[in-house]
Amino acid sequence: MPVESSPPPASADSPALPSRRTFIAVSGAVGGAVVVSGLLDGPSALAAETASAVEAPPSSRVSLTVNGKHRTVTVDNRTSLLDLLREELDLTGTKKGCNAGACGACTVLVDGRRVNSCLTLAVRLEGAHVTTIEGLSRGDRLHPLQQAFIDQDAFQCGYCTPGQIMSGAGCIQEGHTGSADEIREWMSGNICRCGCYVKIVRAVEQTVGRK
Repeated sequence: MPVESSPPPASADSPALPSRRTFIAVSGAVGGAVVVSGLLDGPSALAAETASAVEAPPSSRVSLTVNGKHRTVTVDNRTSLLDLLREELDLTGTKKGCNAGACGACTVLVDGRRVNSCLTLAVRLEGAHVTTIEGLSRGDRLHPLQQAFIDQDAFQCGYCTPGQIMSGAGCIQEGHTGSADEIREWMSGNICRCGCYVKIVRAVEQTVGRK
């Protein structure tokens, strides 16, 4: 029968191997010392990286006329006209809908032409004249199209109404009001989720004197 042999005893000249528990404890202590050393030795590198991450984005000064008032503002070059109007100039009548140019809720007039303000960069409007829903009336006197929207009951929830009115005013200025079909075609970029399209067309027709 084979006899199980036991490992030879360690000689006095050879060092004893560390136990598993000792090895783990020593490894943890060394690792912690390395981490602490890195934090103590490298604050300047960490600070430089943080400063680079929060560096201010490029900005520009823009002078433009909004609702008849000259304004000069400094804006992030990525700022849309919509955000400039709502966040910087406190003109919240212009609504943020899809923010992708698909619904028309943010329609304003720039130099008399309709634009989706969510897709228009503010830095590109140096010297431009911008008209929002707040600037369409003359004091307490409503614009004829605003009055026509009331007369024709051409809104329900009202969220799209400022954009609809601004688009209708632009449509009238551009001369695209020859028929109901033409009005519908040239205002097709403005979505009314309440479905007031028939009354919206009637309001435009009333403004141009056909109703």
